[in-house]
Amino acid sequence: MKQKILITLLLFITGLTAFSQQAPATHNFTLADCINYAYLHQDSVLNAGLDIKSADYKIKETIGTGLPQVNGSVSFQDFLKAPATVGPNIFGPAGFGSYNPNAALVAFPFGAVTYNNTYSLTASQLLFSGTFLVGLQAVKTFKELSQRSLVRTKIQINVNVTKAYYQVLVSNEQVKLLDANIAQLKQQLDQTTQQNKQGFVEKIDVDRLSVQYNNLVTNRENIVRSMVLNYEMLKFQMGMPIEQEMTLVDKLDVANLDQNITLAGADTSVYRNRIEYNLLETNVRLNQLDVKSKKAAYLPTANFNAGYGDVFQENQFKYLYSHVYPNSYVGLSINVPIFNGNQRTNQLRQSEINVQKAQNDLNNVKNALSLEASAARITFYNSIQSLNTQKRSRELAQEVVRVTGIKYTQGVGSSIEVTQAQTDLQNADNQYIQALYNALISKVDQDKAYGRIK
Repeated sequence: MKQKILITLLLFITGLTAFSQQAPATHNFTLADCINYAYLHQDSVLNAGLDIKSADYKIKETIGTGLPQVNGSVSFQDFLKAPATVGPNIFGPAGFGSYNPNAALVAFPFGAVTYNNTYSLTASQLLFSGTFLVGLQAVKTFKELSQRSLVRTKIQINVNVTKAYYQVLVSNEQVKLLDANIAQLKQQLDQTTQQNKQGFVEKIDVDRLSVQYNNLVTNRENIVRSMVLNYEMLKFQMGMPIEQEMTLVDKLDVANLDQNITLAGADTSVYRNRIEYNLLETNVRLNQLDVKSKKAAYLPTANFNAGYGDVFQENQFKYLYSHVYPNSYVGLSINVPIFNGNQRTNQLRQSEINVQKAQNDLNNVKNALSLEASAARITFYNSIQSLNTQKRSRELAQEVVRVTGIKYTQGVGSSIEVTQAQTDLQNADNQYIQALYNALISKVDQDKAYGRIK
């Protein structure tokens, strides 16, 4: 029985060890999954969300200045040497009131008592302040600015993740093309090697094909190693730890790529869809509110005040709390600004200039965003045309490889023609891959320029 229990425990421990040593789970992500993951984990998005929370607290802080302000204080004093109370000696030589006004002042025994203990409670309530009312509007607009900053950050993260995702997909497509070329060239190399053994072709023909085959294999290995970096770049853009494993679910629909992408026409009002324009609009409003705040500084402010206090005074500590001397008050204070050396006027002029500058920036970015959209539309159109051209060029290069292979097999072509055709096909593949990547990236740039990425 003991042996069975021991064996069972060993098997259980072995199972736990094997389980703990299993490879980490692999994440299967579509492009949308990657973007949503980045929204939840990318540091820049998280910080932008914290800015919104900070703006909420700023609103509450500003509101708090208009709520009752209550303060309490306690003070205790033990005069080791009580301060003297001085004055004219009214007790002159001839009695009370007979004193010499030109004589020196004398100290009197009455004055501050030895022990003083005071408790006080004061309260104030803001009744009217123009700057406070404008400040409430400003902090709400500031929160709106923070919210739009979060949107801008998410849009940029969306763009970065999408481009990194496409980079991995294009690299996968490049590996597929290399695999096809390697398989085709390997077949040609094997046939040529057999023909050389049979004495039909020279050894140099085999060597030419071997060099080209080795170059293709090396190129594929380099691309595969580069894909590791592409995956890590995607993880970095997503805010995912580099050591985690992931697999991309989406595939490139190369055959219908140009059909899935529609060319957009010119739009003169496209800037209104851009978050950058909305941010500058909010900035203009903030500057306008600053002008209102400076104007409100000319208005009076009114406060209600109240207070209550208890005072304990005694020359002997044991009698200090025998008697209390309370005091209380209520009051109203009004502060009317009259003249401060034209400081308020100059501050107002500066704020008005800031409004003009913000409006100029808004007008400038309007033109810049319209230009960006136009440039993105043309770039995208050109990339689609280049992609279609490179697609046809690649098909022609494949046909040339096929024909030269047949001619070489039948003895009416040379190995140089075969290797040159393979080189042309490889160049066509590289240009096609670059055109494919450019088309995908320019599509993302166009979506961003037209404000379609939300």
